[in-house]
Amino acid sequence: MKSNLALLACMGLFLGTFHRAAQAVPVVPNFTTGTVTSHSESTTTVTETIRQIDYQTGWTYSATGTNITFPGAPALGTAYTQTTAGAAFQFSESYFGPGQSRLTEIDRTTTITSTTDTLSVFTQ
Repeated sequence: MKSNLALLACMGLFLGTFHRAAQAVPVVPNFTTGTVTSHSESTTTVTETIRQIDYQTGWTYSATGTNITFPGAPALGTAYTQTTAGAAFQFSESYFGPGQSRLTEIDRTTTITSTTDTLSVFTQ
């Protein structure tokens, strides 16, 4: 056993004294042409909620028709009469007071899908 240890010690001394330092060797690509392809997909979902409320601060009154007579200017509460009794007539009266005049509600979802395919060609 002592002789094996002595032999190993001598070999280690010999190798440690006479060895050369490791040298790096440049790596040279071994191809002339090549291609790389890539495929990418993404999906985005956008959810929108739009609420629009319109208000008016005054009032609006309108009256329209045919074969209708009214005393003075048209106004809310005016007594209208038929011009020719028994004949055809048409009458429309509208009053909009102050407050909310319109409500618009829109709920929408938009899905956007994007696909990208890439091809790279290279030569040496």
